[in-house]
Amino acid sequence: MSRNKLVIAIDGPAASGKSSTAAWVARELGFRHLDSGLLYRAETGRRLGISDLRSSEVTANVSAVAQIPAVREAVNAELKRIAATENVIVDGRDIGSVVFPDAQLKIFLVADPWERARRRLHQKLERPASDAEIAEETRRLVERDASDATNTLQARDAILIDTTYLTQEDQVQRIVALVAALAAGH
Repeated sequence: MSRNKLVIAIDGPAASGKSSTAAWVARELGFRHLDSGLLYRAETGRRLGISDLRSSEVTANVSAVAQIPAVREAVNAELKRIAATENVIVDGRDIGSVVFPDAQLKIFLVADPWERARRRLHQKLERPASDAEIAEETRRLVERDASDATNTLQARDAILIDTTYLTQEDQVQRIVALVAALAAGH
């Protein structure tokens, strides 16, 4: 990786807002957004013969596919190839701890499981979800957190941002400010 290129790693559990926040930060900064989860979903869809990457079947199987060493190696190699030539915002579960341990800035997003479920359903359903729907989605997220626990790693030097009570705009502005401070220090 060229020292002139910035790598900003954003990690966190499922539905913590990593991808949408990373995409927004990338737009704000003019960086390229690399969504590792989307690469894992693409491979899962390919293996299942499904082209809709956000389908429930892909979601149910993506954690298992992401555990396959050859798949992890291929995804990580692609992320590193791109990051060698461009300023990037990369999101995932172990980007700052495993994939880019030398990233110049590492962020770890967390939020209360109920709030993560509420946000996910609001985005998926395009309407407010009922408490019963949120409770069921919370159960699924907690199960997913447990199955992803070995891959969802907070880097020792990551900055923890609890987004439970933050708007997405607040999250983005905090990260943009951290990148600005980093750039000013270089």
